[in-house]
Amino acid sequence: MTNRRATIADVARVAGVSPSTASVVFSGKTPVSDPTRQRVLDAAASLGYTGPDPRAASLRRGRSGIVAVVVGSSLNFMFLDPVQRLLMDGLAEAVAPLGAGLLLLRRDAGIDSENAPTLTTASIDAAVLIGCDRSLRETLPDVQARGIPIVVVEGDAGDDVPRIALDNREAQRRAAEHLRDLGHTRVAIVTLWQDAAGTRGWIAPDADITIDVTRDRLRGARDVFPDAPAFASAHSSIDDGFAAGRVLFADPQSRPTAVIAQSDLLATGVIRAAEEAGLRVPQDVSVTGFDGIPVDGLAPYELTTLFQPATDKGRAAGAAVAAMLEGQVPASVLLTSTFRPGNTTAPPMAP
Repeated sequence: MTNRRATIADVARVAGVSPSTASVVFSGKTPVSDPTRQRVLDAAASLGYTGPDPRAASLRRGRSGIVAVVVGSSLNFMFLDPVQRLLMDGLAEAVAPLGAGLLLLRRDAGIDSENAPTLTTASIDAAVLIGCDRSLRETLPDVQARGIPIVVVEGDAGDDVPRIALDNREAQRRAAEHLRDLGHTRVAIVTLWQDAAGTRGWIAPDADITIDVTRDRLRGARDVFPDAPAFASAHSSIDDGFAAGRVLFADPQSRPTAVIAQSDLLATGVIRAAEEAGLRVPQDVSVTGFDGIPVDGLAPYELTTLFQPATDKGRAAGAAVAAMLEGQVPASVLLTSTFRPGNTTAPPMAP
């Protein structure tokens, strides 16, 4: 004998109500009397019925209820990055009214397992790209051919893909101008990752930086300090900033009087490296960050930084997804950062 999954019609028959009445008990879309609701729930319990089959609902709607989020770094690192967590909060909030959930995918998903879902194979309604390098951009025509809407956050996925952008270059320029106005001339830059491989080290003048955020923020700093040396990190983390700071402060004769870090976590690591080298912040070395996030253990310092609306980036991406699923063409969005002076910058010490 074949065991068949109970249906809403079976529940209605046992409860002595119509299938439509039984259905609204589970959907909650229409009020029903308490006695009727209880009869339906009792009938469902006796039959082992736990609710409508979500697969059937997906078929009726013609949607999977899944929005893919494509990230470049490891998923573990993404959840450790406060900026990415805020972005994901905003995105989840924005797609919830669509009845959609989020599926996290790595750009290189499928390399280790041929059965792993990828952007081109997963059953999804839309995709949000967190950045977009060349290798990811090459896969997009196949995704678009499936009729899947795509939105990119802080990246360039082509003219036909809506962008949720941040004023990275202009914002970083404001921090650099602040240091210039204080009188600094020997400035170094600690950047985010310069390529998908996360190559650490000094960035060559002719380096091909494939990560849009890193490249734009570096350009902003060099609009003011064109000859400033730049050291690339592999991640936005305190440890990476500390390692970069050790390199910057290794030689007392050539150390910078100011460091522009492309994230608050990197800036915190640079400050710790400065303290290890016996330097005072900001008297001996000024440090700026980017993000405007709270960092545990940073007190008594308050970073001079750029506050970015990370949650708003996620909300804007979700709003673009909703519009595209309704057949609309959303406009790209440019969000702005706010310069926030703290106590980690000051004029350089007299020679």
